[in-house]
This record gives sequence, structure tokens and C-alpha cells, in this order.
Amino acid sequence: MKRNVTLVIGHKNPDTDSICSAIAYARLKNRLNQDKSEVYMPMRAGHINEETQFVLKRFGVHAPSLISDVRTQVRDIEIRETEGVDSGISIKKAWTLMNEAGVVTLPITKDNKLEGLITITDIAMSYMDSYDSAILSRARTCYRNIVETLDGTMIVGSEDEYFERGKVLVAAANPDLMEDYIEKDDLVILGNRYESQLCAIEMDAGAIVVCEGAKVSKTIQKLAAEKHCTVICAPHDTFTVARLINQSMPIRFFMRHDNLVTFQRNSYIDEIRSIMAKKRHRDFPVLDKRGNYIGMISRRNLLGAGRKKIIMVDHNEARQAVDGILDAEILEIIDHHRLGTVETISPVFFRNQPLGCTATIIYQMYREAGLDIEPDIAGLLCSAILSDTLMYRSPTCTPVDEEAAEALAKIAGIEVQKYGLEMFRAGSQLQGKSAEEIFHQDFKTFSMNDATFGVGQISSMDQNELDEIRKKIVPMMESFCEEEHVNMLFFMLTNMITSSTDLLCCGDGASQLVCNAFGFEEEMDAYRLENVVSRKKQLIPELMMAVQMDE
Repeated sequence: MKRNVTLVIGHKNPDTDSICSAIAYARLKNRLNQDKSEVYMPMRAGHINEETQFVLKRFGVHAPSLISDVRTQVRDIEIRETEGVDSGISIKKAWTLMNEAGVVTLPITKDNKLEGLITITDIAMSYMDSYDSAILSRARTCYRNIVETLDGTMIVGSEDEYFERGKVLVAAANPDLMEDYIEKDDLVILGNRYESQLCAIEMDAGAIVVCEGAKVSKTIQKLAAEKHCTVICAPHDTFTVARLINQSMPIRFFMRHDNLVTFQRNSYIDEIRSIMAKKRHRDFPVLDKRGNYIGMISRRNLLGAGRKKIIMVDHNEARQAVDGILDAEILEIIDHHRLGTVETISPVFFRNQPLGCTATIIYQMYREAGLDIEPDIAGLLCSAILSDTLMYRSPTCTPVDEEAAEALAKIAGIEVQKYGLEMFRAGSQLQGKSAEEIFHQDFKTFSMNDATFGVGQISSMDQNELDEIRKKIVPMMESFCEEEHVNMLFFMLTNMITSSTDLLCCGDGASQLVCNAFGFEEEMDAYRLENVVSRKKQLIPELMMAVQMDE
């Protein structure tokens, strides 16, 4: 039974809540899926920070795989597993294989590497084109191919040898006249006349094909062996043999091997569709990262290409989501932030609650489903709540969050205060990190009307560490503003001990916006915000309200 895969994924620059909620919700969905027809896989859209790494290691859970783009890829559509063939098989055999498999293109491989392609059109052209009588030898045709194509029997010689010199001719004349046109190494098609067979051999023919199933005398066989002349007996008449014999040529002589258009499993459908449209052939090989042949796809495969199925957790805005989210099929959204800008192609299950953490919602859903929470999942969910609520210090924290965290801590076997401090210390180890790494560790963009602004945040229990980070961040604010394509840029240096934030700002109108939002009178590059630790509840709403009032 084929199972459908749904990806459970958080936002870019994921924090502990984003990662842990994705893991926990995927586990919940898999447990609820009784018939196992669906598989839910937690994924991540960015680098895992130190705090989250500590949490995953502490509870023995593997980090989700990274996915940077959720557009439909070749791996998401049906890849026809057409078996590769050897370049030495005959045209007739290739034709037979195509008919049996119902395909119009055969991949030619060696050691699982693609050597070329042959299509039904290539085979048709081999019949229609006019070739001289030496084409069979120029193609270096194996005698095995000739025997198979003619439904014949090898009487003298080896099927593994090749016809590689001479021309093909039909001996329809008297033996006396044959001497005038048979040359050394020729392949001669003839009947059951002893004199004709003898003449061809004595003229040093490379091979003779005896038609209509006629017996070849011992004398002829002996003489042929002595003269190194191959003898093949065919059941067909002379005309049929003459018509069929060119079909024994190896497909390597006709295959396409230069400038082949191939795709990889991770190629995006929207990119290859335009490439396919420019090519006349219908089928295209698919290779893996090592260049090994996997299978074939066609334009028809693209018609049924489905979108990746996605469940978004801990965000609902397209700007914060993994690349390609608008080309995916969003099935569910589980979040605790303000409503954003994601549009869906059909109705979705959307659960959004004004809580301090998405993990609290996941905890509730476990309880609503009547399922016990495993200790490792309990540890992840508790860690996410402690992280997002700054150990209950954030104004976003609700009694529901605290109650959930305490219950989860008991299941996980941890003491909240002690464990929380260990987790935050692990997360605040920022020494040695570049300004870029620190900046992108927790960065989000927001839009309102024509204004777009970005907000990053770093939390620490060490003011000296925050001061050092400030020295790294300030000189690069302007370049960051350009790279992120935002009008204004803000960065929160949050001290968890004092519950205060130093807010750095950059961009046209950024300082004025902070003054309007928080009542400062003088425009500066940085502001001390007392009792402000939450980006979501204390900073963003004030900035957006100030934007509205300014219009």
C-alpha cells in the first residue's frame, strides 16, 4: 500500500518551539493514523540553534531533516522504472522491449550509468533511411544479434564474434556469376544450393546465411570451419532474411548520446517543465546525485504532479515559512501568533490560540485525543514552553502555559527551574559566532500596509555577553537591512535576569517609529526597554500600532 507523506514544519530560523512542536505534532498525527495510510514527517526550515540542540540531545531525539524548499520535485511524481539496456542489443530486440513495456524510449546504461537513449523514432528512421550494403559491418554487429533477429541457428562459428568487415549481399545468381561480386569477408544470404554455398566459402566470405531452414552438409560445415567462415541457418526465405538482417544492428549505432537532457530527483517541476517544452522527445532520464540512472519521466507525468502536503506549526505567515510554501498544499496550521498572510487553495484545519507557546497547544491536543505523552515528547514540549515564555517571565505566558509545562516536567522527569537554567545557558553560548550567525539565529520579517520590517532577538542571562554581541551587530545593521530587503530593522538584546531589552534600530524612519511606539523623545540608534522581553506581544504590536497612527 502506497502511503502519502505530509511534512510538519516550523518557520525559518527555527527556535526550540518550532522544532519541538513539529516533532511532537508529527508523532501525535502518526499515532492517530490507525490505518497507516499517511506518514507525518517532522522537518526543519533552517539551522538548529544551540538551545534546541541541547534539548534534542537531552531527550535523545534526532533532529528533523532540513528542507529549504517545498515546491514539487521530480521525487514527488511517478518515476517510471524502465530498465536500462545494453548498447549492444539489436534494434529488433529494442523494439520488442519497447512494445512489451509500453514505452517509446529505452535508456541505454552500463554499470547503472546512462550511456544514451534510443526512441521509437530512432528505430523507425533506421528502417526508412537508405544504407549501403556495408552498414552491418560498420555497426560492428555481433553474430548473436544476427542469429536472434533471424530466429536462426549458429552452425559454424561463435555467436560472440562480430561481423565487422565486408558487405551484405544476396546470392541469387548462378555460382559462376557469384564469383564476380562476392569479396573477402562478405556476408552472403543464399538458399540450399550446395554449389552456391561452396562458391561463397571459396571466395573467402566472412559468413553465409542459409535460408528456408535448409540443412548444411558436413562437407560445407568442415570447409567453412577451415576457412573461418561463419554459417547460420535461418528458417525464413531469402527475401525475409534480407529484410530482417539490418534489424540485428546494435542500438549503439543509432542511440543518442550527446547533449542528453537529464533531471535529478531533487529537480523542481516548475523548472523542468519549461525545459521539456523545448524538446521534441517525450521521455527524460532521471539520475541520482551520483549520476546513477533511476528511471524515466515524461510530460504526462507532470500533469498529475501533486503538491507537497504541509502542516505549518508555530507560524502562519508566508514570509516566515519555508521557500515554496505558496506552491504547497497546506493541510493544517497550528500556531499562537497573530494572523498573517498565508493563503490556501482549500479550507484547512486552523488552530490558533492566544497562548505563550505552540507546544502548549500540542499538549492540549494530546490530552483531547486521550493519548499518553511519552517522556521524550513531554521533555520537548516542556522545553519549548520554558523557552518561549522565558521560564514564565514573558508577558505572553498564561496560566495555561505554566500548568502545561509543570505537568510535562513531571512526565519527563525534570525539575523546571534547574533544567530551564541549564537549557538557557546552553542556548546563550554565543562566543565565537559570527555576526551573521547571531543575527539569523532568531530573525523574522513582518509586513503591514507598505511597511516591511525585520526583527531579530537574542536572549541571555549575561549582560556582558549581550554587550559583546552588540559590538558585532551594530556595524552590520545597514548591510543586513539591504540583504533582507526590509525598510526598517530592529534587534532585541534581551537580558533574562533583568527582564529588559536593548533595542537596536536601523533604516529610514526606524528610530522615529520606536519613539512613537514607546514614548521616547529623542531619536537614537538604541533604546533601553524595561520589562520588555517578548517580541510577539510587547514589541511587534506597539510598532504596528505606531505605523497605523503615522498614516
